[in-house]
Amino acid sequence: DKLENLLELLPEHDLPEDLKSKHCKRCVVVGSGGILHGSELGHLLNQFDIVIRLNDAPVQGYTDHVGDKTTIRMTYPEGAPLSEQEYPPASLFVAVLFKSVDFNWLEAMIKNKTL
Repeated sequence: DKLENLLELLPEHDLPEDLKSKHCKRCVVVGSGGILHGSELGHLLNQFDIVIRLNDAPVQGYTDHVGDKTTIRMTYPEGAPLSEQEYPPASLFVAVLFKSVDFNWLEAMIKNKTL
């Protein structure tokens, strides 16, 4: 019931047109474990059609190693980056909710309340 009530408060959204229109997409998932530090693979990662970044994997200050393209930022609430710079305007934010406290977080975000 709680989930249904929350979903009713959210506007309906679909994938951005540039993602829907691509028939063949090359994707890469960039985690937050730090294994790319020192790799200088940023230019290669930027060439993928879709770059999915997980949790609070930082981009700012590490672009030589992790690239600067973010198509989708996927995270659970407590793993979300705190810096606005980690949410480019053209990217899609996907919240992964699976615990009851996650739904409380979503409700607070929707209703602009403190949690």
